[in-house]
Amino acid sequence: MRRSTFVGEPVTYGAIGGTLAPDLLAYPPAGYRAEEHTVRLGSGAERFSIASSSLMTWGVQRGSGIEVTEVRSGTGTQYTGLVFNDDGTPAAEQPALQAEERYGPDGSPFITAGMTAKLKLHMWGLGFTAPVRVIYVIDEPGRVGFAYGTMPGHPESGEEAWVVEHRDDDSVWLTIRMFSRPSTALYRLAAPVLRSVQKRYTKRYLRALHPVAAAV
Repeated sequence: MRRSTFVGEPVTYGAIGGTLAPDLLAYPPAGYRAEEHTVRLGSGAERFSIASSSLMTWGVQRGSGIEVTEVRSGTGTQYTGLVFNDDGTPAAEQPALQAEERYGPDGSPFITAGMTAKLKLHMWGLGFTAPVRVIYVIDEPGRVGFAYGTMPGHPESGEEAWVVEHRDDDSVWLTIRMFSRPSTALYRLAAPVLRSVQKRYTKRYLRALHPVAAAV
């Protein structure tokens, strides 16, 4: 079997790494809707470690009732994206990409840049299959996360990012940033349905890493 490559299986949008832009909400890519959501997960180094480990082993998706299937490692070719200063210039220090394979407490491999997967969502008796590719990974002291972009066959076109942050006041937060639009003319006709599905799953994402949800 030929290994997956960015050439053979490209993402379906042009603004790669756009979820890193500080002005995403004010200036989303043309034709796309941008959103940002943040929720507090608790406080302390242990909470940060548990939440970030779960995040990087598809814990948000699985905790939201999404089936993560056909996970494949990347080829080594990675989208890096850029972090920008408030004045729009590239920051001197950019997010570090994971260079070595890591595993969660249950032995699940951490998400790495270039990885692909198919996400299966179910709602109202409808099923959606959403192929995605991990665009970048953030692995910094006090800040861990990743973003994936849509691939052909996904109902939407765009990018979604999740970042767990351990802030200076010892609080731990999950931030979700995204920009999206229906991927085809057919899905544009079903835009209200897609929008409703996205809103419902976003609410589940925000609960998935919370310690109360994890204990259920």
